[in-house]
Amino acid sequence: MRRAFSCLVSAFITLILSTTAFAGEIHIVHCLKGCPTGTPQSNDLIVREIFALSSNDTTKFADWVAYRVTSETIGTSKSLNRDWEADPLLDDAETLEPDDYKSAFGDLKTDRGHQAPLASFAGTVFWRSTNILSNITPQKSDLNQGAWVALESAVRDVAYKRKEIYVVTGPLYDPNENQMTLPKADETHTVPTGYFKVVATEAGAMTAFVFDQDTDRNANYCDHIKPLSDVETLSGLDIFPEASATWANGDLNSDLGCP
Repeated sequence: MRRAFSCLVSAFITLILSTTAFAGEIHIVHCLKGCPTGTPQSNDLIVREIFALSSNDTTKFADWVAYRVTSETIGTSKSLNRDWEADPLLDDAETLEPDDYKSAFGDLKTDRGHQAPLASFAGTVFWRSTNILSNITPQKSDLNQGAWVALESAVRDVAYKRKEIYVVTGPLYDPNENQMTLPKADETHTVPTGYFKVVATEAGAMTAFVFDQDTDRNANYCDHIKPLSDVETLSGLDIFPEASATWANGDLNSDLGCP
C-alpha cells in the first residue's frame, strides 16, 4: 500500500509538470535553490518522498538526483534487502530492468551504484525507493566501494553535525573515453564515464566533487574536489538555478574531513 501511494504521488507530480495548463511555481523539497536545469526536454522528472531525479530517455540513467539528508533519515543498511526493480513510472524503453545488469560485475567489474544512497534513508519507511533502477547506474566496484561510499559516509557525518545537508549527484559522459555497455541489456544505453556530487547547506556552504569511473579503490575523495563551475561545464547543468550571485559563501571541506 505504501509503495502504491508513493507511485501515485510521483505520478501526480509528473502529470502536473508535464502539462502546459499548469503555470504556477513548483517547489521540490529535495532541491536546494531549485532543481538543476539544462536537461533535454524529453527527460522525465520523477519526485519521490526521499529524492527527485531527471531520467534521460537516451542514456537510460538519471542526469541528476537531488536529495536532502537529515539526522533522522539516516539508518543502518547492512540488513536491508537490495530488491532491484525497474521504475514503474517509466516506460520499458526509457529505463533498464534488473535482468539488464546480469553479468555486469563479472564482465565489467561494475556494481549497481546508488545515486541517492540507501544508508542515508534507511531510517525512513521509504528506503526501498533507493533500489529502483532509475536511481542506479553501473558504477565500477573500485569507485563504488572506495571513494564514493567514503564520501557518502562523510556526508552523513555532516548531516548529524548540521542537522541537514543537500546533495545533487549524477553521471558524466566523456566522448573521448571508451564507452562501456552492459552485456545483457536489451536497450540502447550509455554507461557513465564519471560522476559528480555537490554537497551544500541552506546557508550557502558548498563543496563539489568529480570522479572518473576508473577511480582507484584507495583514492581519497578529498583529492577529487573541484569548483562548482567545473561540474556545471562537464554535466551541462545549472546545479542551483535559483541561487543568488552572493549565495555561495564558503565550503564544507573541513566538515567533510578534507584539508
